[in-house]
Amino acid sequence: MADPFADFFDDPRMLAPRRVERQELGGGAFVLRSPEPLAPYARCVGEWLERWAAETPDALAFAEARAEGGWRRLSWGELRRQVGSVAQSLLDLALPAGKPVVVLSDNALDHLVLLLAGMHVGRAVCTVSSGYCRLAQDDYTRIHGILQTLDPALVYASDAAIYGPPLADAGVAPVVVFSRGAEAHAGALPFAQLLATRETPAVMQAFAAVTPETHAKYLLTSGSTGHPKVVINTHRMLCANQQMLAQTLRFLDVEKPVLLDWLPWSHTFGGNHNTHIVLRTGGTMYIDDGRPLPGAIDKTLQHLREVQPTIYFNVPRGYEMMLPALERDEELARHFFGRLRMAFYAGAGMPAATWARLQAAAAKVREQPLWLTTSWGSTETAPAVTFVSWRLQQPGVIGLPLPGVSLKFIPNGGKLELRVKGDHIFPGYRDNPEATQAAFDEDGHYCIGDAGYLADENDPLQGVVFNGRVAEDFKLTSGTWVSVGTLRLKVVSAMAPYAQDVVVTGHDRSEIGVLIFLTEAGRLVPREEIVQDVRDALRSLKEDGAGSSQTPTRALLLEGGPSMAAGEITDKGYVNQRMVLTRRAAEVEALYATPADPRVIRP
Repeated sequence: MADPFADFFDDPRMLAPRRVERQELGGGAFVLRSPEPLAPYARCVGEWLERWAAETPDALAFAEARAEGGWRRLSWGELRRQVGSVAQSLLDLALPAGKPVVVLSDNALDHLVLLLAGMHVGRAVCTVSSGYCRLAQDDYTRIHGILQTLDPALVYASDAAIYGPPLADAGVAPVVVFSRGAEAHAGALPFAQLLATRETPAVMQAFAAVTPETHAKYLLTSGSTGHPKVVINTHRMLCANQQMLAQTLRFLDVEKPVLLDWLPWSHTFGGNHNTHIVLRTGGTMYIDDGRPLPGAIDKTLQHLREVQPTIYFNVPRGYEMMLPALERDEELARHFFGRLRMAFYAGAGMPAATWARLQAAAAKVREQPLWLTTSWGSTETAPAVTFVSWRLQQPGVIGLPLPGVSLKFIPNGGKLELRVKGDHIFPGYRDNPEATQAAFDEDGHYCIGDAGYLADENDPLQGVVFNGRVAEDFKLTSGTWVSVGTLRLKVVSAMAPYAQDVVVTGHDRSEIGVLIFLTEAGRLVPREEIVQDVRDALRSLKEDGAGSSQTPTRALLLEGGPSMAAGEITDKGYVNQRMVLTRRAAEVEALYATPADPRVIRP
């Protein structure tokens, strides 16, 4: 039977043909590159906004959900007018040079307008995760430290009642702007005042002075390998990366994309990758105020009954939380999958069980197989380095280098460490020359800290397989290396549907253990049943014969879920292994205690 999707994958107008070149460096090291050169790209992010405001001024650009229902919408023309007004306000405020605009609140239209206005006139903007303020429980030490590091010229947040307290005694003195409640915060300006400002020629004069090397954004690293650093994102980085994606996903210039997207703009996935796809193509984004969290996922599901995306981005945890509704509600599934050209995941590895359930849910309501795909990159790479532009049968492969990317593989501790070079690579960390110097090798490749290998050593076209973070891996006392990323996915899949995520233990010990965060469904099942399922899963993993480096011998169920406020889980929904091990050192000790702790599950 012919593949009904074959025309799409074989049509060079829709997807770039899969090609790659390999260069041997000796000693087991090599480089992969696309033979397709990177084409010219925009000077700055604002060029995209100027284009669509002129060419399609009445087309819907962005919309946000209203609390009372329905959507607040901005056309491309309206968006440009609001950006011009706020950009003029930023110029009129005569803010100190070199200091950024900082945003503390969630994705929203006012947030977007300020973000684009800053970039339009050469003022860098940094969106900080709202969790530092919302979940701090009156302990604002971390957000105060971030604000002191950033030293902002202006701070914006949506609501003074929520974000005003964290700004008190923060040790900085910026201009403060709120969309709501500004009158209750001494000296604060209402965002409406910025919107009411009349644009003058000064805005376009400042716009003309923006260069590819102008700082567009500052993003904070997730902190998964240490304390967050401030990553400089230039206009060159952002525009080059979108050109790389456009040359690969050619259908984006043929069919204007429609997105429903919740991914936070404080991270490169939502803030750069997804939002900039819409800006570059003149598509449409509906801002989803849902989250892959109990209760909050209901908002996403409701929006999916109103909006029919053509491409959809999420993290694996998000898909897992959507699946029960998609599996039981055929009308919802038909609406969600009906126009979907691509379902994309990133931020963490996709468990095989989740992959299979998504494919099965789609197969019930559409003839075309679901194209489930992924990419790989980081905050420092704007973010995409690789992309899977072909059909996969299972998760694991992270694609091939995009046009203009040099991907180097270097033997390191039994793995191949990945390093990256291209126009989309950051110039360094703000005010941190030591970390900047340490981030690049002698050839100018960025040392991203991840590992990978070829799915087929004899055929690079089969793509690169992600092999975990080099810093997360550890050795057992036997000297055997444990690949944490690989093992984590294996264990989560073996313990489906009850394991939300697992943290791998065993550094400088003789055996591997796992700390298990249960899913919502798992927390409702009688404990003795969960214990038996975990015991069976451990036994099954042992019987697979993968050896000590991929076989946990003990497990412990954790109470509750990972704490976002404490940094155990990020806004994108993936677990910070290092932070969990640090905060839950007592549970790690319990795993290996003698005599055995009664909570520990053994196969």
